[in-house]
Amino acid sequence: MTNSSTTMLPPIVIQACIFDMDGLLINSKDVITHCTNQLLKKYGRPAFTRSIRVQLMGVPNSTNGDIFHEWAKLPIPRETWARELKEQMQLDFQSCVPLSGAEKLLSDLSCAQNTSGERIKLALASSSKTHSYRLKTSRPETKQLLDVFHPDQRILGDDTRLPHGRGKPAPDIYLLALQSLNSAAGTGEKPIMPEECLVFEDSVAGVEAGRRAGMRVVWVPNRDVGAEYESKQELVLAGRMTKDALRDDSHLEKVDDG
Repeated sequence: MTNSSTTMLPPIVIQACIFDMDGLLINSKDVITHCTNQLLKKYGRPAFTRSIRVQLMGVPNSTNGDIFHEWAKLPIPRETWARELKEQMQLDFQSCVPLSGAEKLLSDLSCAQNTSGERIKLALASSSKTHSYRLKTSRPETKQLLDVFHPDQRILGDDTRLPHGRGKPAPDIYLLALQSLNSAAGTGEKPIMPEECLVFEDSVAGVEAGRRAGMRVVWVPNRDVGAEYESKQELVLAGRMTKDALRDDSHLEKVDDG
């Protein structure tokens, strides 16, 4: 429900859909959790709690950041942890598979038209780096799923056009994905504007990245994330949960703006 003072966003014809990947299209976040818990057990530490797992979702290099290490209190140097976890994940990432519903959604959208009769354009905006992406898509069914995105419209976390330190929740990766779509447009095609893009995200940081880019966002949280933020869904959808990370509130959206 929204109150009478709420300012709703005007109706917009969606021209493009931009997707996150990890935990939204493929089960790589479950793989990361499994690898992390195995290594935590090796060093006598408890498994991920729901709360700490949710805080780390969607944040680049989160399993070697301050939040994780302050919680984990590992008896080894960060460098050792990072090396061992990377080695384990490189093995297990090769088992990644599509999540339920992902194949049908992308298949339907790849041949869909909007209400104006124009073809919906698709792009990927993933924090995964190139090497990890290749491992995660090594199974035939996973590669086939992601092949719906043209290589030029797959923006990954190590793209040289992304400024250092500007991963999600910063909007840069989504704006770059939009730029890639407009660069591929035919002669005479009108550029797609941010508000004409629909972002699909599972993480809170990713939702904020999409909203800060000026785009509409469909939030698809997993069970843990949905439960953790059940009482704060309106703030999540407005992109107002991780604002301190950027110290820039100028592009925050309004709660319940539609």
